[in-house]
Amino acid sequence: MTPIRRAFADLSVGQVHYAACGDPAAPAVLLLHQSPRSWTEYRAVLPLLGARHRAIAMDTAGFGDSADGGVPASIEQWARVACELLDALEIAQATLVGHHTGGVVALELAAAFPDRVRGLVLSSTPYTDEAFRRARAARPPIDEVAPSEDGTHLAALWQKRQAFYPPGRPELLEAFVRDALKVGLRVEEGHRAVASYRMEARIGRVVQPALIVRATDDPFAAPHAVELQHQLPQARIVDIEGGMVPLPDQMPEAFARVVLDFLETLP
Repeated sequence: MTPIRRAFADLSVGQVHYAACGDPAAPAVLLLHQSPRSWTEYRAVLPLLGARHRAIAMDTAGFGDSADGGVPASIEQWARVACELLDALEIAQATLVGHHTGGVVALELAAAFPDRVRGLVLSSTPYTDEAFRRARAARPPIDEVAPSEDGTHLAALWQKRQAFYPPGRPELLEAFVRDALKVGLRVEEGHRAVASYRMEARIGRVVQPALIVRATDDPFAAPHAVELQHQLPQARIVDIEGGMVPLPDQMPEAFARVVLDFLETLP
């Protein structure tokens, strides 16, 4: 199996961590994770993509092992840092794969730096218009829990996500909890950034070939697929049956197959 190599790049925010797999001369694929996860969301996907491509999964600025540079969190900032990583790795153009928050970052990167993006895969990605922002403002925090001296907040963090994860796969929830604990009090930053992003003002700039991946059992993402396709007429929708919130590490083979099939269609 193609080995995964991990490294840091010195960017404007400080050191940004990434994991890479595959031939550096092969076409590049940049994978962007959901909040508050890290590159490990794609640990099992990287070697599958790396067999044919240069697959890179980065830790978004402020998550995983990446510095945030003291800059306020925003989708625009994270897209700029992702583009800086492409610069540092001397990648002129990449296909973007984003899951949940990562899909929003991918869309902004494609809008802001169109010549750097060959195509994009939007997995379980919300459409963040005014209606989305109103609905999100009316809901409680997604992952935030109050710290406790007896550690019950750890169980509360687990329980907040449990209904959206497949039964019998505790390792997936463990991976989420590890990443969430690493960012600590910033655990909601990704969700807040998504909730404030004005996608309706940016999505019209996206002209690259696109694929919308719909995890059928993900209640946060599935309802947005049709609206995204309406806004991106060049995109098509592919369903992954039984997919839930942790889709890339829940079903890595199915996820990688969909991405590889899309990559084969790109000019």
